[in-house]
Amino acid sequence: MTTTNSESISIKAKKITADNFRPYGRVIFYPGKAKKSKKVNLFRIVVKEPVYRGWRIAYLILRDKMIKRLEQHPHSFESFEPVTGQTLLYVARKPRKNHIKCFYLDRPIILKKGIWHGVVTLSKESEIKLTENASVRCVYAPLGCLLGPSKR
Repeated sequence: MTTTNSESISIKAKKITADNFRPYGRVIFYPGKAKKSKKVNLFRIVVKEPVYRGWRIAYLILRDKMIKRLEQHPHSFESFEPVTGQTLLYVARKPRKNHIKCFYLDRPIILKKGIWHGVVTLSKESEIKLTENASVRCVYAPLGCLLGPSKR
């Protein structure tokens, strides 16, 4: 199917849950937190690389309302941790329009390696903390159209 950049598509956003996000990554949370003592600190490693590669923390001020491509990092997990604003996270295992799912980024998540993704803000701007390998290879896939929030 051939499309032009003037075409625009929208995908209904879902609330992120541990179950519906599992194909793309995981939600960052402390399991069983309610059962633990309220008097001690709780610490848990959420994801660990088998080989030390180093990592970096980044801070994104997102102003895009529409995107025309998805990106992936074949060899790096990537966390998206919302700080302010309302953000939509688009994810797909394959960079094709009919494979893209959309989630409200209302909790911190970790994307699996190689998941195609993109973000747009529903607010004037959103702020997101990111964590990923220190050296990241980025691969881009043009969508052939603009992708943004549903007008419904």
